[in-house]
Amino acid sequence: MTDLKQETAKTFKPILRKRKKAKDWIKKYFLLLLGSLIYTTGLEVFLVPNNIIDGGVVGISIMASHLTDAPFGVFMILLNLPFLYMGYKQIGKSFAISTVVSIVAISVLSVYFEPIPSITGDYFLAAIFGGIITGAGVGLIIRHGGSLDGTEIVAIIIDKKTTFSVGEVVMFFNLFILGAAGFVFGWDKAMYSLVAYFVISKMIDVVIKGLDESYAVMIVSDENEEIADALMHRLGRGVTFLHGQGAYTGDAKKVLYCVVTRLEVGKLKDIALEKDETAFVTINPVHDIVGGRFKKKSIH
Repeated sequence: MTDLKQETAKTFKPILRKRKKAKDWIKKYFLLLLGSLIYTTGLEVFLVPNNIIDGGVVGISIMASHLTDAPFGVFMILLNLPFLYMGYKQIGKSFAISTVVSIVAISVLSVYFEPIPSITGDYFLAAIFGGIITGAGVGLIIRHGGSLDGTEIVAIIIDKKTTFSVGEVVMFFNLFILGAAGFVFGWDKAMYSLVAYFVISKMIDVVIKGLDESYAVMIVSDENEEIADALMHRLGRGVTFLHGQGAYTGDAKKVLYCVVTRLEVGKLKDIALEKDETAFVTINPVHDIVGGRFKKKSIH
């Protein structure tokens, strides 16, 4: 009977794995398209009608479209082509496909959104709300493995070969692009574009990291059993013991590893120091969590 169950499990495992893979694939590309829809809404309903631009290739495409009267989507695709090739070679096939899907979707959607009038003619409101909406769209796209901006791809490659970070390289490119907007649309619009760019970058962080930030905590203490028990029962958090060794003493030590929300950090420190005043605690932000025993429980 046991052999029959094992054989049945072996038969159905590949089928279940394929179904899960197909389900994950559908979910991923649905969210990429949703992100593209959200981004296009913010761009075409708030930013573009008020001559406010985003940074990177999108900003260049908006200015090129304004100067030539050619569709924005055409420049968006053409200008991103060399960067897509670089992304495919340097980052990977999955990233390149996800980016192509997002860029093509935005290029197509922009044609249908273009006739829609702007909701507001107030440049400041357009920069703020346009930034929030487009930032949410970009964040969703990045979170699911895509990108909209060729300058980000270049920044990732430069980051690998120089001491400059991705953020520093992107900011360097965008200072020139937003500066160029001053010559095309006027310096007041360039300043509003800078406001929009700031809001977009902050909104991307919110979407990628989440509103309820989580933190990975490591605790070194001689009272590790008591601290672990308190964290599990008073915070409802799973705790993992990592085996370490003191470099100076050579003594074996257990290191507690735990993930908590931002609101639980203070309580965790209180618990650790309550059990051991000499406990060594390190806390680091976590961008994403998959699986594990991580669910909310009231603090007491």
